[in-house]
Amino acid sequence: MLGGISAERPVSLNSGAAVLAALSRQGVDAHAFDPATRNLGDLISGEFDRVFIALHGRYGEDGCMQGALELLDIPYTGSGVMASAIGMDKWRTKLLWRAAGLPTADWDILTASSDFAATEKKLGLPIFVKPAREGSSIGMSKVIKSGTLQAAYETAAEHDPLVLAEKFIDGAEFTVGILGSDALPLIRLEPAQDRAFYDFDAKYLRNDTRYQCPAGLSDTQEMALRQLALEAFRLIGGRGWGRVDVMLDSLGNPYLLEMNTSPGMTDHSLVPMAARAVGLDFDALCMKILEQTL
Repeated sequence: MLGGISAERPVSLNSGAAVLAALSRQGVDAHAFDPATRNLGDLISGEFDRVFIALHGRYGEDGCMQGALELLDIPYTGSGVMASAIGMDKWRTKLLWRAAGLPTADWDILTASSDFAATEKKLGLPIFVKPAREGSSIGMSKVIKSGTLQAAYETAAEHDPLVLAEKFIDGAEFTVGILGSDALPLIRLEPAQDRAFYDFDAKYLRNDTRYQCPAGLSDTQEMALRQLALEAFRLIGGRGWGRVDVMLDSLGNPYLLEMNTSPGMTDHSLVPMAARAVGLDFDALCMKILEQTL
């Protein structure tokens, strides 16, 4: 299942095409199904045995499609309704993590009537401003200059009325792929110096983003972050596969950023990269994810 109607449709089409090709190469009778162009009623015919979800963003990754497939009694890959809905909402994910004692950066929720100067004072600069329920860094910006927080809020609010202002963590960014009950090796993300952060272009369009796997941490640090990611994933109710993003500050303290329950599967994507580090090529990874529906 690919495409859909979210802002991440182009990325989903790329992910879905790659997964479809991988499954077809292994003899799976796989077919593309784009819910933006086909009625979900077509799933009732019995033509389809199970669904590999390669949808990203709203109406595909946020529990909506998972709920529809539950009602149709069709097995599908990845997390269920609850974990998908929570994982898509960065604010509520952070609320749960914080309540459970897991480390995550301080934040404020912004509205049109917010005291933006007070938020700047509370969180300090820089501040990351994000639509709370979008992925792929869509609508996200880094506020560096005092007095520009409101403009960043307005940009994010074009994509989602729920906007998150998050304290900047000065350190290294990592991502942890989850496959079944295991955390895959960490990948360290290093955007080119002309990028303010790991934004949409750095993720999907540019070829100068550096990905380090091994991530350059000690074995103790690596295993601690993998365990933290697994705990964070399980707390939200995640299952099957996913990805957890995390920062390490200059003192080595970890901060959970967000959870992705339907990660990208493009040639720039991170879970396939981490899987290769443990001997799973792209085709084998896709089959392993699909087998979780059996």
